[in-house]
Formats: sequence, C-alpha cells, structure tokens
Amino acid sequence: MRVSAAIFKPMNLRHIAIILGMLVTTAAVASDEPGQPVSSLLDRYAANAQELVVRALSFVGVHYRRGGDSPDSGFDCSGLVRHVFRESLGLALPRTSRDISRVGETIRREELQPGDLVFFNTLRRGFSHVGIYLGDHRFVHAPATGGEVRVEDMRLHYWSKRYNGARRIAEAERTTAQN
Repeated sequence: MRVSAAIFKPMNLRHIAIILGMLVTTAAVASDEPGQPVSSLLDRYAANAQELVVRALSFVGVHYRRGGDSPDSGFDCSGLVRHVFRESLGLALPRTSRDISRVGETIRREELQPGDLVFFNTLRRGFSHVGIYLGDHRFVHAPATGGEVRVEDMRLHYWSKRYNGARRIAEAERTTAQN
C-alpha cells in the first residue's frame, strides 16, 4: 500500500482556513455582544493577535537560515518571531529564543491564545526554540537547517515532550520593550 506524502505535511490550506475563520469569528463575537461593554484593551489584544497570526502564516514556506531574520534571506526561529512582532506591532524583541523567553507574562498551556509565544527544548537546553501559537494546538515556526517555516501540532510526541512553556507579550511589556 502506498501512502501519499501530502498526508504528512504539517499544515495544509484547509487548516489555515480553519484557523483564520476561528480568529475572525472570535473578533466578531468580542466586538458585537449587545449590552456588554468591551474593553478597548481586549479589543486591541484580539486585533494584535489576529495580525500576528496572519503575518506569521504569510511566511509559511520561507527557507530556514541560521541567524536569518527576513523573508528574503530566510529565518531561524527567533528571527521569524522577531520579524513578525516588529512588522505587526512595532515591537523589538531580543535576538535569541532564550532572551525572548524572559519577556512578557508566563502563561500555562491551558491559557494559550493565538499570538502567544511557545518555547521548546530542542538543543538539550531550555528555551532553545520558539514559535507563535495559532490556536487549536498548532504553532508556526522556523524549524532547522534544510527546513522551511511551517505549522505543526504541539500534541505530536516530539513537541509535547520538549515543551518548555509559553509567554504572552502584554501591552505593558510591548511599551517597555520599545523604549
């Protein structure tokens, strides 16, 4: 029996459409609840998260390059995260995944929301890899030499056993990091 390689691709267009649909629905519900005042901070967070996710997904397929931080030259994991946050929010994050792991608020896995940062131990040291959480247990990242920016499921054994934690870059940290 022959199995198509397409089955094993980390993400396909259907998954991207589902994630984008979830984000649009969430934003619409948050802003259209009658009689419920919606905090401008929450509105801004939802808009920022949506912008981060859409921008990150736009780089799927860009080649990995160690030390890379642009779509033209390629990305490493922290370069992708830094580029997405800079272009989406005007925020300059630190260069390495370890340093990025010190920015923002620590959150539990159950609290993950689109736009949060997820960290992994891929080089036998904590916080050696970073990606952007998309929702539905998926994240986008620049994996390794020879790879391309792609979406993966955090529930896969490889990622699940290497998960180090997550951070949310709150509005206060965004302001502080920019100064």
